[in-house]
Amino acid sequence: MNAFARLAEDIAREAGDMLLAKRPTMSEVVETKSSPTDVVTTLDTASERLIRSRIQEARPGDRVLGEEGGEAGGDSGVRWIVDPIDGTVNFLYGLPEWAVSIAVEVDGQVVAGVVNVASRGEVFTAALGEGAWLGGQRLRCNTGVPLAQALVSTGFGYDARRRAVQGQVLAEVLPRVRDVRRGGSCAVDLCSVAAGRVDGYYERGVNRWDYAAAGLIAAEAGARVAGLNGRPASPELLLCAAPGLFEELHDVLAPLDPERDA
Repeated sequence: MNAFARLAEDIAREAGDMLLAKRPTMSEVVETKSSPTDVVTTLDTASERLIRSRIQEARPGDRVLGEEGGEAGGDSGVRWIVDPIDGTVNFLYGLPEWAVSIAVEVDGQVVAGVVNVASRGEVFTAALGEGAWLGGQRLRCNTGVPLAQALVSTGFGYDARRRAVQGQVLAEVLPRVRDVRRGGSCAVDLCSVAAGRVDGYYERGVNRWDYAAAGLIAAEAGARVAGLNGRPASPELLLCAAPGLFEELHDVLAPLDPERDA
C-alpha cells in the first residue's frame, strides 16, 4: 500500500508541476460538458493522458478510471481512480483551490490516495491503516466540535435546478452552524477536514474520482465519510466529519431531502 502511495504521489507531483507551468488564461478556448458552466480545458485531458501513461509504464496490468477518459486497462484487480484537475473552474480563474487527485483501489477497496494541491505546494497522502499525512505531519480531523460551533464546507452542482435545491438546503443549514465555506473542489474540501481547516463537509453530485483519494485521507485522519441513512458516500450525497459532528450534521440534512433535484 505504501508503494502504491509513493507511485501515486510521484505521478501527482509531475502532473501538478505540468499544470502550474501551463495554466491557461480565461481568454483561451474551453469546452463544456454537462452544462455551460461545467468546463473542461485542454489541460484536463493533457493531465489525464500524462497520468495514464505513467501508470501504464509502471503497472501495465492495472485498470484506470479517469474523469475525462473513462475506464480502461487490464484485469490485475488494481484500479487507479484519477481526477486530473478537481476544481477546473478555480484552475481556469487562477484560484488556488484545485488539485490533482489519484487513488488506488484493490479488489474494490481504496488502499492509497494522493491529493496534490499544486498551487499551494501541498501534497496530502494516505495509505490504508497508515494514517493521513501532509508532508511529514500526521493529520487529525477536529473532534469534539458541536454543530453550532462547526465550520462546514459544501459545494454546488452545475445544473440550475439542482443548485436551487442546494440553496434551499444551505439556507436551513447555515443558521445551525458557525459558518459555511464554498471552496470549489471536493478533494480539497475533504483534505481540509482531514487537516482541521474545516470541521465538516457535505455535497451532492460529487463523483468517484472527486472523492476516492481524499475520502481515504479524511478517513485516515479520523473522520467519517458516508452518505445518508447508513449508505456509502456516492454522487447522491457525501458527508464527512468527525464522529459526533457527523451524526449531528446528518440529522440536520436528512429531513431536508438533499438528494433531490427539484
